[in-house]
Amino acid sequence: MAADFNQSFRIDPADLPDEPVIFGSTLAMGEVRERIRCVLSSDLPILIQGESGTGKEVIARYIHTRSSRSKAPFVKLNCAAVPPSLLESELFGYQKGAFTGAKEDRAGLVEIADGGTLFLDEIGELHRDLQGKLLHLLQDGSFTRVGGDEERRAGIRVICATNIDLRDAVEKGVFREDLFYRVDGVTLNLLTLRERKDDIPQLCDYFLHKLARRFGRSELRLDPSTLQVLSRWDWPGNLRELENWVARAIILGDAEALAIELKRRLNSANYWSERKARSGTLKETSRRATSAASNTLILKVLQANRWNRRKTAEDLNMSYRSLLYKLREAGIPQRRRIHRGFPPSAH
Repeated sequence: MAADFNQSFRIDPADLPDEPVIFGSTLAMGEVRERIRCVLSSDLPILIQGESGTGKEVIARYIHTRSSRSKAPFVKLNCAAVPPSLLESELFGYQKGAFTGAKEDRAGLVEIADGGTLFLDEIGELHRDLQGKLLHLLQDGSFTRVGGDEERRAGIRVICATNIDLRDAVEKGVFREDLFYRVDGVTLNLLTLRERKDDIPQLCDYFLHKLARRFGRSELRLDPSTLQVLSRWDWPGNLRELENWVARAIILGDAEALAIELKRRLNSANYWSERKARSGTLKETSRRATSAASNTLILKVLQANRWNRRKTAEDLNMSYRSLLYKLREAGIPQRRRIHRGFPPSAH
């Protein structure tokens, strides 16, 4: 029964994109591929960092299928998707009677992954109470089921992924420093799609072929003008957003219409960006004009009061300290004997 259950955690390498699709043509992604090749024969923990939708799980699956553990299970746990109250039993399993509803012993994902790879997605969201238990597992491969006292062992490779800065999380005290150094055996930093736009045509070809088969539709062909529009968009959702765009194009059967919609969004984004820039420029111009008028007034009152600063502050209905601050800010001399007219820097 266990063997049949584990079979559902096997990966068929044919289900993964080819290497040129995964890594593309950029130098940075080429370096990621070379770093992976260097660590395939080891069991070092791997930390994959990148924005949401950059393909972190695909990289984890790629590593597993090319390692010596490829015939063993690949087990994934999204640390952000499981409530903290259930996460420990999901990860380590539980014994019968451990809590209400625990009517039989159950193996956790760590046991299921034995001999293979455990992929912990969104590791930065792991509850701090569980971080110590994960650290124990990484240190010596041992763990205990919830409600049990028998120490068990699992020979697994751990791959973690995150879209946050774990070092920053350590500094804020939400992620254990000792656990960080355990999961950070080898770090792989994935590029965003906006940083690898030259790969968009090849990625589109892959998604068009894959999704046409999934939906039982004829493959679409994207004309050069459509690809040009796609290359101008910044894809905040990265590969996942591009795949969803291709899926809509296949379902609707009209890539050109979706490209026109995307072009409208581009034009709208450019309009608001330019308007914001103009607004900022106008505000700055207005601020400078107001400041210049204020400085001119201060200078005139100072001259009228024979550079008596206290009398000037009274006439301007401001505190003496405020006047001194404005004089320093504007570069206006505070003594008449060094005054040679309004300083150029104040204009």
